[in-house]
Amino acid sequence: EGTKVRFLFLEASHAVLVRRFEQVRRPHPLQGDGTILDGISAERTRLREIREASDIIVDTTDLNIHQLATNITDTFAAEDAADVQVTVMSFGFKYGLPADADLVADARFLPNPFWNPELRPHTGLEEVVRDYVLAQDGAAEFIQGYIAALRPIMTGYQRENKRHAMIAIGCTGGKHRSVAIAEELAARLRSFPGLAVNTKHRDLGRE
Repeated sequence: EGTKVRFLFLEASHAVLVRRFEQVRRPHPLQGDGTILDGISAERTRLREIREASDIIVDTTDLNIHQLATNITDTFAAEDAADVQVTVMSFGFKYGLPADADLVADARFLPNPFWNPELRPHTGLEEVVRDYVLAQDGAAEFIQGYIAALRPIMTGYQRENKRHAMIAIGCTGGKHRSVAIAEELAARLRSFPGLAVNTKHRDLGRE
């Protein structure tokens, strides 16, 4: 009595799960005479209802054990301080959509700093790129419109007791436009009551 219980569900892509089983040289307990992939598919089927009932779903595809520990710690540490824990994630479309995103926006309508030799080596975390991206036609209008759209969504999440939300912002490689836009959106979302907002840049270190 008086104890708050949350269900945490961890998942990963088929390819990563197969690789993990191969690395430890163990068969999947449900594969029988089939392949590891057969076992993973059977497990997903069995766990579907549990996944749907879970409060928090974490995609571990791109996480190592240390990143996973930090992710879980940060997630639960914020629960007592806010109604909704919001992560604004930048990503590159060429690396695939984030599997755990609740909302996805596309920043590829903005000019790509990659094609500017002076900006290419920098990232959206740096002022020179951020100022360039935010100064482009349509950038301010997009941010203002998206923030206006997010306000009733966040209010609805709070009303429905949704404790975690992932807002994903994508560009081609996840290094320039999406990073700058994600940081700007996160800064504005922090003014919303009842939200704990953090940023994550999934593909920032990739080439």
